[in-house]
Amino acid sequence: MNAWLSLLRIALAGALAAALGACGSLPPAPDRPAEFAAAADPGTALARIAAASTPPGEHSGFRLMPLGVYSLDARIQLAQRAQRSLVVQYYQLENDAVGRLLLRTLREAANRGVKVRVLVDDLYTAKSQQLLLALSDTPNVDVRLYNPFCCGRNGFLSRFVASPWEIERLNHRMHNKLFIADGAMAVVGGRNIAEEYFVLSEAQNFIDMDALVVGKVVPQLENIFDAYWNSMQVWPIGEIVKGEGGRKPGGADFNDWVGMASPPPKVVLPPSDILGYGPIGEELDAGRMGLLWGEARAIADPPTKPTTMTADEAIATSVTMKVWGLMMDAKTEVDMTSPYLVPGERGMAAFEDLAKRKVKLTLLTNSLAANDEPLVHTGYARYRQRLLESGADLYELSPQRTSAGERFGTFGKSLGRLHAKTAAIDKTRIFIGSMNLDPRSASQNTEMGLVVDSPQLAREMLRIINISKLQNSYRLRLAKGTGTLEWLTTDGEKEMILTSEPESGFFQRFYNMLIAPIVPEMLL
Repeated sequence: MNAWLSLLRIALAGALAAALGACGSLPPAPDRPAEFAAAADPGTALARIAAASTPPGEHSGFRLMPLGVYSLDARIQLAQRAQRSLVVQYYQLENDAVGRLLLRTLREAANRGVKVRVLVDDLYTAKSQQLLLALSDTPNVDVRLYNPFCCGRNGFLSRFVASPWEIERLNHRMHNKLFIADGAMAVVGGRNIAEEYFVLSEAQNFIDMDALVVGKVVPQLENIFDAYWNSMQVWPIGEIVKGEGGRKPGGADFNDWVGMASPPPKVVLPPSDILGYGPIGEELDAGRMGLLWGEARAIADPPTKPTTMTADEAIATSVTMKVWGLMMDAKTEVDMTSPYLVPGERGMAAFEDLAKRKVKLTLLTNSLAANDEPLVHTGYARYRQRLLESGADLYELSPQRTSAGERFGTFGKSLGRLHAKTAAIDKTRIFIGSMNLDPRSASQNTEMGLVVDSPQLAREMLRIINISKLQNSYRLRLAKGTGTLEWLTTDGEKEMILTSEPESGFFQRFYNMLIAPIVPEMLL
């Protein structure tokens, strides 16, 4: 969520007087010993499968997971098979069917003796905090919150209203997404833990991307998690969240809330995904996985970003700038998906430099109708004409075309949106992670991801991007003679040319036109 800060400032201005009566502060930073992941035990079932699947001399193995239910199932399968440890780190973990299923599976693992560590950013925990607090009562489970709110915890706006002088601190969020089982297998990518990220919501659903990961890069991911787990930005949930009515919820409450007495809900899986792979559980049962291999490195912002550095240092050392560096090293082509695309003047200059070097640039982002943050669209819209003039191929996701197709899951009547943050460079290198190409990812949020050198993996990434842009999106161009924007699509038989933001209402377009000149780009 990228544009909420500007709206919060308006709301806080009117609510400040009322807020002062409910103000508070965080408890003193806890004094606790540092905790680190143990070396992976090669005797666990997952470690043995990873070893059996690894050809001699290979660095790290990957399975892209564009299909939401496959990605959810992968997390459940890993949690069910874990024997030593589970590491769970997310920006958003909702108290919905998906969140309850995952947390239930974590509790079951803890009851088997698995050490479970859960780290959640505190921005969206108003509805899940009691469930997480109850989970923390389970032996072998430790739950912590990143950059927590002290007060007004039962609502989104009320949290900010209760801490008006801490807006600068609270504006910094942990956007990371990571899941590791037994130090042997991991899931990395763009998905949070909520129904809409796995195409299981009735209202809206996202096209997104994760990767199942094994090999030498997994310890790098565990080191990243440990840095966050032990950071001064993190508090144990029991020091922040209090039980309703003065009573701390426990295991019995958790069991009632997730329906522990009944069998877990089944995740319905199609026989294969758009890449032709079947469910990962079948391969885990067989003791060997078919993966694509390459040299990989994990990249992440420090948990202290930007508290312990200047704004310029935060940007210069960010995951965002590392990804920009990868793109600027391109020799022939860059294909990128980003739900929020606000390059800024420096980014625009970099894109124009790619064009001067004859590097083909293809960008896929959300249309106004698909964007869950319409204000962010105003920042992107400022650069559309220049992007097209520089020769970029520009595509915007169509909610209608996405919902009508079934390549990424059954959207039904829900609104289709883009949430994947990926890049393929020179058909040999990929990035997959949590980072949007916008100012917030560069300067405010912490981000993480993987950089992998693998032509085979890049080929699969490009296949997915091409399906998204050709079957689910509008292609933009500048009209001959007038230079105005046009959106190209088909009605199934012939090409159609649209001359205004497609699938959006008049008031939505009018509001964005009014607000665009006054929204500071650094807030987006």
